[in-house]
Amino acid sequence: MHNLTSTAGIVAMAAGAVALLALLLCGILWLKLRRVRAAQRTILGGAEQDLVAHAASLQDQFEALYGYVQDAAARLDDRMVTAERRIDHAVAYCALIRYDAYGEMSGRQSTSIALLDANQSGIVLSSIHHRDQARLYAKEVREGKPELELSPEEDEAIRRALEADGRRRSG
Repeated sequence: MHNLTSTAGIVAMAAGAVALLALLLCGILWLKLRRVRAAQRTILGGAEQDLVAHAASLQDQFEALYGYVQDAAARLDDRMVTAERRIDHAVAYCALIRYDAYGEMSGRQSTSIALLDANQSGIVLSSIHHRDQARLYAKEVREGKPELELSPEEDEAIRRALEADGRRRSG
């Protein structure tokens, strides 16, 4: 016991305490390292690579995906432009007018229909019914202006077609 009270004994006890503390810290660090490695295995999927290589791989995959999305967006833009061009030439305005062409009581069998695209170009078809015959007339319209003079019913069909579209947009 005399040796423990001497300077050498005190130094030995201090060294033992430091060694015990170092051993305790090693145990704590070992447990933390196990948790970090378990988390790393979860992230990396058990593959033998480090986090830097995994991050680089993720970056490459992200860049490839970004390129694919950019290409898909460009293709969609091209398709949208084509579709818009087609839609511009589709029927956008239409109206049907029924009337008695000859002032008879024939049940309003005569009709005029306006079919116009977004540029207000298209045709006006008129079917004139009489007791003995029926006639069909077609007149072209370009940008709202007819190629031939229109009957009042044909004018009315164009006017109603354009007005109906205005009501749809505002209501």
